[in-house]
Amino acid sequence: MNISPGLIVPPLTPFDAQLRVDEPRLQAQVNYVVDVCDASFVIAAGVEAQEYSCLTLAQRKALIDRTIEYVAGRRPVVAGISHPSFRVALELADYAARAGAQAVQILAPLRPFGGAPSEHDLVSYFTRIAAETELPIMLYLNAGPGADVSVEATVALAEIPQIHYLKESSRDLARVSRLIQQIDHAGLARYYTTMQMLLITLELGGAGATMPPPAAALGRQLINAWQAGDQTRARALQQQFALFPAQWMRHGLTPVMKAAMEWLGVSAGEPYPPYSALSGLDREMLERYLHTTDLQHQGTHHA
Repeated sequence: MNISPGLIVPPLTPFDAQLRVDEPRLQAQVNYVVDVCDASFVIAAGVEAQEYSCLTLAQRKALIDRTIEYVAGRRPVVAGISHPSFRVALELADYAARAGAQAVQILAPLRPFGGAPSEHDLVSYFTRIAAETELPIMLYLNAGPGADVSVEATVALAEIPQIHYLKESSRDLARVSRLIQQIDHAGLARYYTTMQMLLITLELGGAGATMPPPAAALGRQLINAWQAGDQTRARALQQQFALFPAQWMRHGLTPVMKAAMEWLGVSAGEPYPPYSALSGLDREMLERYLHTTDLQHQGTHHA
């Protein structure tokens, strides 16, 4: 395992007027993630901010293909294969392996017929997938779209040998600090958190974080500052995440990040309909705030 702290970054998904993936703009998103955010791993069609759930299975496969093509070997690609059916997840895993992905990411699923899965359900689900794919697995924990997995069940899942990485979305410091000890420090898997938890994750010995662009550009600067021993700058960068994106999250993460990318001049278009783009006073307030962050230095370069 790579022991250096890093970033797992999902390029945003732009759509054209016919709601197809806009491939030229997707390529620009991928280049931003690689060249500006310096992603350690690039996620293909794997997190909700990428709007993959709006796509058909064929479109998800095509998005995996295009992402791998545009990354062009510059970074490892982790393909999203999340689905309540382990058989569909395996179909996507097989496709991702043939397409050249280096790992797969799977959201811990809810029961398809309703209700929270038991620890046995989850271990059985991931064990079945691990038995039939050779790719390393990134376990994605995000209560809401996925299951709310207990600490004990998370440790049990991390004990599955093919699970090499975990992405934690809880922002619960007590949980995160415990699992960094029981999973990352114990050598079971590398443990990643979120932008709001990045600095404390690094201080606790975690692996880094997952976040979409352009937040990931700030995340990369934070990691670089922390590695250089510049704690003052690392703290200042972490403080920029206090309002961005939290102040605008009632609109959803994707509209906020797409608006921020538009401000930078690297358009990811609007959210998949019927969901609305950030607009009006809220968009103006976001843009004013971005001018106060370290992203301001990128605007002219990418316009």
